[in-house]
Amino acid sequence: MGEVKDVPLLSELLKDSPKNWGKWGADDEVGSLNYLTSLEVIRGVGMVRSGKVFTLQVPMGAPEGDPIWPGRRTAQRVNVMDHSHYQCGKGPHFPGELHYADDMMIMYLQGSTQYDALGHVWYDDQIYNGFEAETTTGGMTKASVLPIAEKGVVGRGVLIDMARYRLKNVLDRGETFDHEDLMAAAAQQGVEIKKHDILIIRTGFIGSFYTMPSDNFYDNFVEPGLTYSPELVSWFKDMEIPNLVTDTIANEVTIDPVSGIALPLHSALMRNLGVAFTEITILDELADDCAADGQWAFLYVAAPLKVVGGSGAPVNPVVIK
Repeated sequence: MGEVKDVPLLSELLKDSPKNWGKWGADDEVGSLNYLTSLEVIRGVGMVRSGKVFTLQVPMGAPEGDPIWPGRRTAQRVNVMDHSHYQCGKGPHFPGELHYADDMMIMYLQGSTQYDALGHVWYDDQIYNGFEAETTTGGMTKASVLPIAEKGVVGRGVLIDMARYRLKNVLDRGETFDHEDLMAAAAQQGVEIKKHDILIIRTGFIGSFYTMPSDNFYDNFVEPGLTYSPELVSWFKDMEIPNLVTDTIANEVTIDPVSGIALPLHSALMRNLGVAFTEITILDELADDCAADGQWAFLYVAAPLKVVGGSGAPVNPVVIK
């Protein structure tokens, strides 16, 4: 990466990048998730073969810590009521002597497996669909995570295992791939990425968090992932991809190796096309099962928490094969 002065602005990099603003009306707040109609739900349900169920959320509030974007704090769970309160005579009394445990959690809304709100990132003072960036002040009044949570996300999911395709357990730091790599991996797996598919990509990166000390995981932090190109953005637009899901923290390589811009696909895909981003999933068990039975497409179901004004919210996506 060069000096800051050599890095172009997003407005320059994406000046000719396509937008879906207005495609579903001036008030739309769920973007490409509009592609997931009732017919797409039925198509997804039709992928169920064996009834096997996989959940894709990482554990929350683990004692050893959770994978999270550097600079954020992991979720903190605290008991506020448990057996010790009754042992010392301070537990509340109920007729019949019912006792109970209670706790609370303090966390970043994007501090676990989560959906980004479409208004989560922006440039030129406009978020998705042309809403003013001012609408994020004090809580998002436009393109928050709430409309996504209210809609729900159901459709045909397809897993592309880039790590397995490249004969690795986990991709290297900063290792990139593009839509052509995805299609090549899909062909090797014997599956086709189709229009309106929920695109799920395994790199092995989040799984690696649980195999090493956290200091090593965050040292020289640069994630592997998709890398920006006009052709990749056009492919997402033409394929009408509603949702990008990965086992990385940011769904793309941290710093674009050509432009030097941080996270340009957040703007090109989420802000401009309205593609929903799902991040920090754990995909290793699902990938192993797909490799074993040869079924790489399935029913995907998810709904983030209904956080009013939230820029994101935790989610536990469910895959049914």
